[in-house]
Amino acid sequence: MKIGYLIDMDGVIYRENHLIQGAADFMQSLIATGTPFLFLTNNSAPTPEDLAVRLKHLGIQGLSARHFYTSAMNTVDFLSETDPNCTVFVIGEGGLLAALHERKIASDSIHPRYVVVGEGSTTMDRLTKAHECLEQGARLLATNPDNWCPVSANKTRPGAGATAAYLEASSGRRAYYLGKPNVYMFHRARRKLAEVTLGTPEEVVMIGDTMETDIRGAFEAGMQSYLVLSGSTKLEDVSDYVYQPTRILQSVADLTEEVRSGKPPELLGEILSANKGFRSSKGGLRHQTDIFALHKPRPRPAMTK
Repeated sequence: MKIGYLIDMDGVIYRENHLIQGAADFMQSLIATGTPFLFLTNNSAPTPEDLAVRLKHLGIQGLSARHFYTSAMNTVDFLSETDPNCTVFVIGEGGLLAALHERKIASDSIHPRYVVVGEGSTTMDRLTKAHECLEQGARLLATNPDNWCPVSANKTRPGAGATAAYLEASSGRRAYYLGKPNVYMFHRARRKLAEVTLGTPEEVVMIGDTMETDIRGAFEAGMQSYLVLSGSTKLEDVSDYVYQPTRILQSVADLTEEVRSGKPPELLGEILSANKGFRSSKGGLRHQTDIFALHKPRPRPAMTK
């Protein structure tokens, strides 16, 4: 059976600026055997070229822009498919701006059809302008639902979800969140994987370290999923979720020999029992999609009590 892989990056291939042990050998096994793969990231700031250069500096050779699919690219695919002649006001930088420019989606600060929120620094002036655009009828779109993203073991940064939540609160408008775990990103990534490899793999597997995005999205898209414990999810937390990964691995290094031999595993990783109760090293929900999933759109809050 020909298997293709969708692979998360941070926590799966590297942490901070260091490769996870065995990740380089795993990647070389994919390249050497011609196994189809595509990196899937919620970070909308870097371009695919930026990501290829970063992994090259970390020690992974043989990659090009075609091996990456970001939430910025997914957002542009969504707009091109659903509203190809639209205009946008953007809060974001780098990869998002480049992707919009490549598809000739025009920037509009007067009467845009969408306010698009991605990763990156912003100013109060731009937030105010985005708020005004929403008041005039623009729709709110976010590249991903991440409220915060890890920078190091002891440091995080605000994510696109936090900026979108700010505008939701000020305008009363509800954002639509693309990126993982939105099934649209998984279907689009599977299509891109087929285009890159000039053929459709018989099975597509998502490899990720986060239950809320990687594993949930794969589950809802009808894909197999492999959870690696080299990133944000701890083994004792897995049983807290109603959806479960197909396999649990210590890291992608556990897959290297499997990829080289081309043989399926004789025994799938077991879902081990764990203590109940939610545990997290950081307070607050990480993803906007989990905060309002069961809520109807709310009226705009009053300016004063």
